[in-house]
Amino acid sequence: MQGMSSAWISGSVSSRVPTSLFAPRVLSVSDNSWVHQKVLLIYGQIGDPAEKALDGTLTVSHNQDCFPTTNWPVCDSYFKALVYLSPGPNRLRLDLNSPKLVTRNSSPAHSSWININFLPLVNSPPLQLVVLLGKDSPGTFDTVPERAQREGNGLDTAVRKFRMAAYLWQAFTGEQMYRNGLGRRCFRFEEEWQTGTLSLRDNDVGQMRNESKIHIVRTQKTVKELRDLDIAQQYEKANRKGELFSIATEAVRDHFKPIPGQKQYVSVLLLDAHWDTTAKTITGHAALGGGGGEIQLAIFGSQALQSYPSSIEEVAAAFSDCTRTNTDYVANDCNESGSNWEAANIGIGAHLHEVGHLFGCPHQESGVMLRDYVRFNRTFHCREPYSTRTKSPGARLCLPKDECNWHRLDTLRFRFHACFRLPSDLPLNAEDGVQVWPIDNGRVLVTAATGVAFIEIFTEGDDLCHTWTEYINGNGGAPNGPPRQILLTESDLRGRLPEERKNKKIKLEIHSVGQGKHVVEDLGLLVSKTSVVKMPNSQLGFRGSKVGASKQEGSRPEEVILQSALIQTKLLTSINVYHGFALDGLEFKYEDSTSQLFGKRGGTNGGSEFMFGILPSTLTVDSTLTSTSDTRRGEILLGFYVRAGLWVDGIEILTSLGRRSGLFGNNVGGSG
Repeated sequence: MQGMSSAWISGSVSSRVPTSLFAPRVLSVSDNSWVHQKVLLIYGQIGDPAEKALDGTLTVSHNQDCFPTTNWPVCDSYFKALVYLSPGPNRLRLDLNSPKLVTRNSSPAHSSWININFLPLVNSPPLQLVVLLGKDSPGTFDTVPERAQREGNGLDTAVRKFRMAAYLWQAFTGEQMYRNGLGRRCFRFEEEWQTGTLSLRDNDVGQMRNESKIHIVRTQKTVKELRDLDIAQQYEKANRKGELFSIATEAVRDHFKPIPGQKQYVSVLLLDAHWDTTAKTITGHAALGGGGGEIQLAIFGSQALQSYPSSIEEVAAAFSDCTRTNTDYVANDCNESGSNWEAANIGIGAHLHEVGHLFGCPHQESGVMLRDYVRFNRTFHCREPYSTRTKSPGARLCLPKDECNWHRLDTLRFRFHACFRLPSDLPLNAEDGVQVWPIDNGRVLVTAATGVAFIEIFTEGDDLCHTWTEYINGNGGAPNGPPRQILLTESDLRGRLPEERKNKKIKLEIHSVGQGKHVVEDLGLLVSKTSVVKMPNSQLGFRGSKVGASKQEGSRPEEVILQSALIQTKLLTSINVYHGFALDGLEFKYEDSTSQLFGKRGGTNGGSEFMFGILPSTLTVDSTLTSTSDTRRGEILLGFYVRAGLWVDGIEILTSLGRRSGLFGNNVGGSG
């Protein structure tokens, strides 16, 4: 960190001593902390709430006036606020104003200071933000007339609101990762130098800032085509409910033009979503997330966009706005958006749910990946208004325990995701796969070159994971990272289950640090006698778990015991791999000119041959390079790296000398 004041780095610039017992105290981040996000959520209290609960206003000021002063409500002596950070050191002043406290002069006496250091990250893939429109779209979104007159409903307003929603996602997720003991980590955005929108004042004075870039992308579809009821996800009679996702994927791919291996993570706002008052359906909208290949995508409509804040100053007001939803103009999405603050919860929170899918999260038993985002407001406000959803007054005081959250399993997925990496993270092995072998006495050996991160334990009938075991220790984990090899026993895993589930069939999903995953569909079967193979020489072998889902036409079970494993004098010299864009078969060839076929001879004519004991290439008299095989080098087959999904997509041969054949088949299909 050369070039930065050492006083800030070392913390020798101390915070001023609070002037009163009622000076704001920040509880969520310590003085002189390092963070990696531009908009940080802070939480704290005033004095001792048990002795004297105060309402009032918290004013946040930057000592160099690099961002306008913002005001936040104090409720029963607690406060939550969003603070804007500039790269490097930030010195923030927090002032309390309350009608219950007397100030002897014109300046607030109840003040405190906190120093926070912001280090932007640029060495991880960003979450891209896209506003998607029809090719003939006017670029407007649904809103009530009075709101359209006050703030507009054009593309510029949509961009400001979507950008602010994205920074709320980031602030929320960053705080959740920290609360889960996984460090100050979060996804980042692609940013560009532009007129700022995070403050209302920026646009008025033309203040330039580095803020998230919103890509404006037009599809090849018209607005009428996008609003076709037959592709509206919420329309019961629709036959093509997933088509909007395909349309968005194609448009995003055409816009970003990713090269092979360059994965893009993209969150899309469907601006042409529209409340059809006749069909009582939101058209042009779908809530979906996922993807494959180079595009990971989340899409969501703009039906609640009018209720979003467009700047930091508007956040507290947006989550306390009780204005009722006028369904003559805008939707009451899922009948959970009866007021503006509830509509903001559903719009911002449900879109974040799809971003969770984009990052690989399935549905969970609680949290954002269930429907916990109906409480999204509680993260940013200490008091909740009347709820039309529950038809009851909201919570008087919203503390962290009352807030929406990411499930622990979501945060574990984020911890090792490429978009969440920190400079201090250990470099990853290129091999992201997980290997599982049954061994003696009902034990299972699990190995992963990048380390085993966590294991989800499902019992028969479970749609969601309720039990898991993790192998990380906080942000850094063990000195060398999570373990690369673990030993499992069925009894230990069953002991982790509730009593009523202990005797049910168990499925395991084993996750590696490198984001690889291996599924054991039936643990009992894997450790049973059916996994034991008695070989001709009376030794015992063990069948591994199945690779691929056998969904290709003509698939059939088959196994082979290599003769070289039984006969010491039988020497394996080469393997012929038969493949096209999937694996058809393997032919193991021996020095005595015999062979064993596993699968069939399909795919490319003659297959691809891999030879053991290859010597370095030599230059012949006719200037051609040749390679020769010398089995005396002692190179033997060590194993395989397999990519599989519905079928086996590709395979790589690994040898005892560390050689790798390279992938035969589809090198990006399935998972490793």
